Order: sequence, then structure tokens, then C-alpha cells
Amino acid sequence: MQTRKPIVAGQFYPGDRDSCIAEINECLREAEPAKSLPETIVAGIVPHAGWTFSGSLAAMVFSAIKQRYEKVDTFIIFGAVHRYYGSSPAVYDKGSWSTPLGEIAIDEELADAVLKTDAAVSDSSAHQDEHSIEVQVPFIQHLFADAKILPILTQPNKQSISLGEAVGGIVKQQKKTIICIGSTDLTHYGPGYGFNPQGIGESGIKWAKNVNDKAFINLAIEMKAQQILTEAMEKQNACGPGAAAAAITAAKALGKTKGILLAHTHSNEVMERKFNQPGKESVGYAAIVY
Repeated sequence: MQTRKPIVAGQFYPGDRDSCIAEINECLREAEPAKSLPETIVAGIVPHAGWTFSGSLAAMVFSAIKQRYEKVDTFIIFGAVHRYYGSSPAVYDKGSWSTPLGEIAIDEELADAVLKTDAAVSDSSAHQDEHSIEVQVPFIQHLFADAKILPILTQPNKQSISLGEAVGGIVKQQKKTIICIGSTDLTHYGPGYGFNPQGIGESGIKWAKNVNDKAFINLAIEMKAQQILTEAMEKQNACGPGAAAAAITAAKALGKTKGILLAHTHSNEVMERKFNQPGKESVGYAAIVY
């Protein structure tokens, strides 16, 4: 049986079990309680930076799901692509994933159902060097001990919409509890990212959050998946627009009409708050549920 080994344990999050659990609990403590949640949650959008920066926002989404469901059978995680160049969504369809918290099984039955729709291809190797899904998995292991996962890397193209429609249709037919997660960070701003149209420094970073990020967030809340794909390419306000579009489209197929923003911040705010060290770059993060 194939098992994917972690590639960013010890970098994006702790590499040993005890430290990993301690930091998850710290992220959960930092996560602000949601003021209002939908009666049911079928999907969420989470960031995928190192836990120091975005872990509390990811924790908000998984904590919100835990408030609604003590048990989740499977999390379908649509991942942003940083090193996968295939055009079709890539499914890790067999075996398990390993993290410092142990192994978590792939929902192979659900993977087969997705692959039969021709909306994605089986390609476990595409996942070997990608972190956008991996950093979510320990949260799932900690909060939902018996859950399985279905990792799918999702390019920012129209196939992400087809994938979301297919997945939504499949989930609708299932008797088990399945949640879809889209993994994306928002605007990467500053000279180090080669993107600073509003100048370098505080004013540019504020624009990245209050204008550029907000454009993505508004589209995500209104569930306009196709526009997210188009505007992300034009405005550079998401690194995983395909993952977000797939999750949103699946949620729409499952009857959702609007998302709820739980929190929005960026790495420079975190650096100032935690370390009193503002910088010239920032990466935006949002936590949204459907």
C-alpha cells in the first residue's frame, strides 16, 4: 500500500507528534469563535501557509465544522498547485498519507466515484512535492480521528468547475458526511513576490488586503466560481483559485447560496502582532465556510 510521506513537517508545522498537537491546540485557542454559522456546513476555504502565519484561520474552519459535526467521514481537499503542471485535476486515489500524527486513509471508494466521472485523473505522484493539502491534514487527524481524506490538486482552469459539479453530484448521493475544502492563500504582495502595483510598504500592503484580497473574498462569499478564476489571473489575488472554485462549485451543487467569512488577515499583520516585526511583503489569508 502506498503512503505519502510529509514534505513540510518541521518547516510549515512541527515535525514531531507532541509539538504538532501543541501547536494545533494553540491555533485552536487563537481562532476566534464564529459569531454565526450556517445550520449545515458542506465546504470551506482555508489558507495553506506555515501554521505560525495562517494556522489559526485554518483552525477556524475546522473548528466550525466540528461545531456542526462530531464525526466527518471524509474530507475532500482541493489543493492549490505550485509544482504540478498537468492540466487535469490530479487525485491521490489509493493508500494513505502520513503526518507526525500518524497515517490517515484515502477514501478509495469516493476516489473511484470521482475518477469515473472523467472530471479528474489518477496521479499520486503529482502530490509528492505539494504542501497545500498536507498542512490541513493534521487538523483533520486531531479533530476527526476516524475521518478519511481525498486529496485532489486543482489547476486554475475551467476543469475545476467541472470537478466541483461532479463532486457535488457524488456527495449528494452519499449517506455519509463529506466536507469539501478548498486550499488557497490570497494576494502575494511585495518586491519579493514581484507584485507591488501600489508601491512598496504599508500603503501597498493595505491595498493588497482591503482591495485586492477583498475582491476575491467578495466573489467567494457570493459563490462566483468562474469569476474567481478570471479575476485571480488578472489581479493575482489567489494562488489556489482552482481549489477555491472547485469547493465553491461543489457547495453550490449541494444547495448553498452564500458563504460566511470567519476571518481575514495577512502575514505582515501576524508578524507585527506576534513578533513586532513588520516587513515589506505580505500574503493574504481568509477563512470561509459554506
